[in-house]
Amino acid sequence: MELEDQWWKGRLAADIYHALRYKEVKLPSFKGQSPQLNLRRYFADLIAVVCNRFRLCPAARHLAVYLLDLFMDRYDITVQQLHMVSLSCLLLASKFEEREDRVPKLEMLNSLGCMSSMNLVLTKQGLLHMELLLLETFQWNLYLPTAAHFIEYYLSIAVHEGDLHDGWPISCLDKTKLYLAKYADYFLEVSLQDHVFLCFAPSMVAAACLASSRLILHLSPSWPPRLQRLTAYTWDNLVPCTEKLMVAHDGDVKEANKQKVSPPSHQQQQHQLGPTPNYHTSGQAAPLAQYLHRPVMPYPQQALPPAVAPSHRSTAYLNQPNGLPAPIAPQHSHIPTATTNLEPKASMSNRAYQVSLNYPCAAPCFDR
Repeated sequence: MELEDQWWKGRLAADIYHALRYKEVKLPSFKGQSPQLNLRRYFADLIAVVCNRFRLCPAARHLAVYLLDLFMDRYDITVQQLHMVSLSCLLLASKFEEREDRVPKLEMLNSLGCMSSMNLVLTKQGLLHMELLLLETFQWNLYLPTAAHFIEYYLSIAVHEGDLHDGWPISCLDKTKLYLAKYADYFLEVSLQDHVFLCFAPSMVAAACLASSRLILHLSPSWPPRLQRLTAYTWDNLVPCTEKLMVAHDGDVKEANKQKVSPPSHQQQQHQLGPTPNYHTSGQAAPLAQYLHRPVMPYPQQALPPAVAPSHRSTAYLNQPNGLPAPIAPQHSHIPTATTNLEPKASMSNRAYQVSLNYPCAAPCFDR
């Protein structure tokens, strides 16, 4: 759907957005009944590795994972076939979302280090056969909106000069927009890791990513009226999805702190293997009051710490299915790295920022 590089800024932005909202109502249902559902994270991360390697747009990555989810939900597929299915979903999504010159070529895919580690060689005939099977399964309709299709449109008004940061006026609007966009991308990738987010509409996931980003950055109100009007979601609508995102973020912060205090030999080993993500399951639940506050709550005035972002996440693997080798992690990450002072600090666990009245959450923030 790359009509323009920035369609959300064009004259047809509202029409495109309403078409996406209309289309998401008709999305196929996901039942979570695949016998290989426990392998989903591995193959979703495989898609992310290849997308990062070829610098494909987020919409292509999200569409590829969504195609994989729907296909796995309908068929019992062997592990060896899942590799072919995953990469075929990626190719179809990139052909639909990217320019032709950015679509990965067969030779380029086979030259990837992760392909040799999996002892997998793709053939033109095999890919064509799998692409046709996928297209027939989806009735040749790849116009399937994902959260990545909505996020940029929402980001266009996500920060306003009237917003407050920790109760104070925002001194640098551009910097705030940059940080919010980085965190929105981070939460967008979090939503790819667990199939539980498929129970929410893509537009709601995108809106929850923005709400979570505003919570982390201490922007108030957390869900301003302008975003409520644009998205048609109230704060209460976003609470279930936002809570899951915040639980995932809290786990990532704890994992980052553990990595910072680990022995040097362990850190060197992780550097060789690539950073490992902290996978989140739908079983993690916590009272909403522990993570979220009402939009009308004022922020306490306090000194701001150096900026911290969850930059430790990557598309390498922490828990791999038995017998599945790990692809080589990409050299660049899509996790917030706006400035050099965004690395998680070892002392961050001692910093408590009041997010609610009864829960001091270690929430990364930025210099005001």
